[in-house]
Amino acid sequence: MHAGDPFLFQLFFIFVWAKLFGEIFERLQLPAVLGEILAGVLVGPSVTNLVTPDEAIYSIAEIGAIFLLFTVGLDTQPKDLLSVGRTSLYVALAGIAVPFLFGFTYMILVHDSAHEAVFVAAAMVATSVGITARVLGDMHVLQTLPARIILGAAVFDDILGMILLSVVVGLVSTTGLPWAQLTIASIEAIGFALLMMFYAPRVVRRMEPGLERMSTQDAPLVIALAICLGLSYAAVKIGMAAIIGAFFAGLAFAEYSPRWNLRPRAFAINEFLAPFFFFSMGARLNLAVFNRKLIISAIVISLLAFLSKLVGCSLPVMATGWKNALKVGVGMVPRGEVGLIVALVGLQMNIISPSAYALVIIMTGVTTLVAPPILKVLFRNDIPAQPTFVERRRSAM
Repeated sequence: MHAGDPFLFQLFFIFVWAKLFGEIFERLQLPAVLGEILAGVLVGPSVTNLVTPDEAIYSIAEIGAIFLLFTVGLDTQPKDLLSVGRTSLYVALAGIAVPFLFGFTYMILVHDSAHEAVFVAAAMVATSVGITARVLGDMHVLQTLPARIILGAAVFDDILGMILLSVVVGLVSTTGLPWAQLTIASIEAIGFALLMMFYAPRVVRRMEPGLERMSTQDAPLVIALAICLGLSYAAVKIGMAAIIGAFFAGLAFAEYSPRWNLRPRAFAINEFLAPFFFFSMGARLNLAVFNRKLIISAIVISLLAFLSKLVGCSLPVMATGWKNALKVGVGMVPRGEVGLIVALVGLQMNIISPSAYALVIIMTGVTTLVAPPILKVLFRNDIPAQPTFVERRRSAM
């Protein structure tokens, strides 16, 4: 028991500091994720060294990443792919291709290795539409055309982002000719995605009668968590990242999530585990790598990340007017959890350097902070008139 005391204290210390910084950022109307990462930077080895996460903490953080992507998958129903429209698909495709091209080209030009360039470029493609959705929801403009296109593109963005990560991980973890690696990795990734998107929900549907007869309390949640862990392990065994299996496990259960009340309960688990993941991301950031060259690269990468999403996601919407195109482009700018996880996977595989990891952390923070204020300006004329207090009282009578 006493041998576990330092470990328990670390859990307590990290959780409290991560949540404290998250609360501060929420009060400042900023994403709590950034506060939890900052907590890892300030409290971790780079600054005060009040706590140094060990392998056990990093293992818990990895589980946090798995459940984080599981909850993202629960919000992405495969049937939505058929309903969001062709425009949203084009926005998602361009929003992945253009940032990847910009990021890869720049990293190669500054003489980074091809594998490191691929990982940094892959981290630039993943949109965190949750931040955008929250801003638009607070403004009551989710029913506008640009908002519907953004939310629709987010469905494809998540799917395509996971496939791209599968290809990237497979590409750098296999041997052979580059074209052969790419072909095999692409076939594996696309095959795994299609299987999980269209066949896995049918398996869950067949399991439904059996789940209802089970005596275990919260049987659907228990089975969903078991499949999440099983697919995470399966993804690792076939050369992909564990989070890819977790994401597609959530996708398989997404259609049944409202009926079985899966998301709130999975989110509760995530509320406990995710802070360890984001704290550990900040703790891994080595401030000693920062120099004039890295700061310049961070500014350039952040600028490219902003412009590439703006240009790539705007072009498919130009037919509806440049104002709508601009709104969609800015709405797809924020990066988030998936991009951070891509960088972490690269760091754990010793593919990217601490400097490249720092670039991704800064790029994510900048794009996440810059986009919301611009969105509020662009959508200011679309905000519907809200009823006054007297009008609300009268309608309630």
